[in-house]
Amino acid sequence: MAPSVAQLQEAVSDPIQAAKEALKTEPKAEENKTESSAKGPSYPFYFPYFDNDEKWPPLELFDHVDPGSRADKAKPHLLTPNVQTTQLSPFLGTEVSGVQISQLSKEGLDELALLVAERKVVVFRDQDFKDLGPDRQIEIAKHFGPIHRHPTSGNVKGYPEFHVVYRDAEHDRFREYSGANRVSRLQWHSDVSYEKQPPGTTFFFILDQPENGGGDTLFLSQVEAYNRLSLEFKKRLEGLRAVHSAVYQAEFSKKRNGPVRREPVETEHPLVRRHPVTGEKALYVNQGFTRRIVGFKQEESDLLLNFLFDHIGKGSDFQIRAKYEPGTVVVWDNRVTAHSANADYSPTFRRHAVRLTPQAEVPVEAKAED
Repeated sequence: MAPSVAQLQEAVSDPIQAAKEALKTEPKAEENKTESSAKGPSYPFYFPYFDNDEKWPPLELFDHVDPGSRADKAKPHLLTPNVQTTQLSPFLGTEVSGVQISQLSKEGLDELALLVAERKVVVFRDQDFKDLGPDRQIEIAKHFGPIHRHPTSGNVKGYPEFHVVYRDAEHDRFREYSGANRVSRLQWHSDVSYEKQPPGTTFFFILDQPENGGGDTLFLSQVEAYNRLSLEFKKRLEGLRAVHSAVYQAEFSKKRNGPVRREPVETEHPLVRRHPVTGEKALYVNQGFTRRIVGFKQEESDLLLNFLFDHIGKGSDFQIRAKYEPGTVVVWDNRVTAHSANADYSPTFRRHAVRLTPQAEVPVEAKAED
């Protein structure tokens, strides 16, 4: 039986202060990659922290200007002559090497936002991001918007901005949440789409990865998923709004004696949204959080949503696999993509990563013939 959140908390409470110092003194993950998983995470400071007494007020609306709207379209501060890029798919995904995110100017970060909006997912290799320390990591991510604090997931003590992804032989929360009784544990979703202002440019950096391979993330383009639909079907989606709900996530945490730091919300968003910088139209539904279509009877809603879930889930010709290596940082646009963790590795190995999730604008409806 997997340990409770309280047991996870007890396991990490004592070493937290020492772990902060470990950021300065501990060998890097690359130096430890041959060590057994039993020796613990390479970056214990980022071990998931749960505090059931942690309570937050409801989120308030804010004005958002996407940094990509300020960017030079030629991207001279980001794509310098020494930078190498490889396109992973015509529809989404670019791999980048030869540039450090940590060294980018404000203009370079604006250009990063534009590149991510255009390519949906950008995989940066050989980054020093994981070794910058929490304050600098947060500073960079805040350039793209206020960082979302997750209401139920593990975070870092003193740094609720971090969403910690952790799985090993003893801690398998992912298996429980994604459904232990399902044939496939893929769960396509857009992060916290239930918020009034869901995330935009999102950062994810790997700390420990399975020693036998696997544990990558699958991404799909909601823009291309929309483009594949017939014009008549696109017209049928016009004006439709769906409810995105945080209730199941909160109830799951309560059942495991975990935190619910903010009361769960349910928010209506358009089924098709427009990106504020590129103008592209994208489906905005996902299996993880979209529950029903407003104004439809249950059977009608289920029929349409299940078709859309099936359409995006089976669209392997507009999906990519982001493969992790030591030093990988994946940056994606949460507004026009969906993704799923891939638990295709032995649970005896550790997968440890961290997400920083800047919020963006209130989704704006797009019409078929705009």
